[in-house]
Amino acid sequence: MIRLKELRVKRRISQVKLALDLNMSQNSISRYETGEREADYDTLIALADYFGVSIDYLLGRTDNPKLAD
Repeated sequence: MIRLKELRVKRRISQVKLALDLNMSQNSISRYETGEREADYDTLIALADYFGVSIDYLLGRTDNPKLAD
């Protein structure tokens, strides 16, 4: 997930806080950020909702972070 770390750092959220907020482990967040692990569909939705961006933006498929109307 190309933009996960970028979004998290920009908003000054630690991996631990993000993990706690989304009921995940910090290790999972770290692995998503390094590309060691790919998020499943439900996780992608949760992360996109958390940051208020589209899944396509989160995955680097678009440079427009806005959700479609």
